[in-house]
Amino acid sequence: MSRQPLRTAVLVSGSGSNLQAIIDASVRGGLGVSLDLVLSDRPGVGALERATRAGIPTCIVPAAPGGDRSAFQAGIRRALDDLQPDLVVLAGFLRILDAATVSAYGGRMLNVHPSLLPRYPGLHTYRRVLANGDRTHGATVHFVIPELDAGPGIIQYRIAVRPEDTEETLRQRVQRGEHQIYPRAVAWLAAGRAVFREGSVWLDGQRLEHPVVVDEADG
Repeated sequence: MSRQPLRTAVLVSGSGSNLQAIIDASVRGGLGVSLDLVLSDRPGVGALERATRAGIPTCIVPAAPGGDRSAFQAGIRRALDDLQPDLVVLAGFLRILDAATVSAYGGRMLNVHPSLLPRYPGLHTYRRVLANGDRTHGATVHFVIPELDAGPGIIQYRIAVRPEDTEETLRQRVQRGEHQIYPRAVAWLAAGRAVFREGSVWLDGQRLEHPVVVDEADG
């Protein structure tokens, strides 16, 4: 029995390269979602252009004048509640959602973070990796919980840090990996293979002790 595609909203703030990876995977087939909304907190960003070219409805919820965070969060929540998505995908969305919104979509909200979580939550991950002399770096797709970048990881992309690496080369290499693992995680969720239960990720009926790892050489 085939599953119905998950109604999906993608939240963006920038160029939308991860959004494009998801769009491309959807066009190729087998992703198991319908891309029904791309929501941005910033007008005129590249992600909105990508969505328009793909025929996906867009919505802008700008930060409220004077920094009224509650009004902004309410606008995000209204846009999502109007759609009633089965899945919310954060793809370079640079705002922190409030606990009420995250809880409303608990187990149905994904994010990709440019580090091997739980290492380096928050900003400037590439800089911190280089400053600490780490030998590995990467990205993690995880379920979103109210605590920042603390949700359980589903899949990680791992690279070896090279002596010549800079913040920019790390960013480029990690982003290429994000474009691989994010559509894969979305497909697992849409197929019912990956679920959030009891505070953990379950994949194919087994509780994951650690995220699935894809190494750079593996593709």
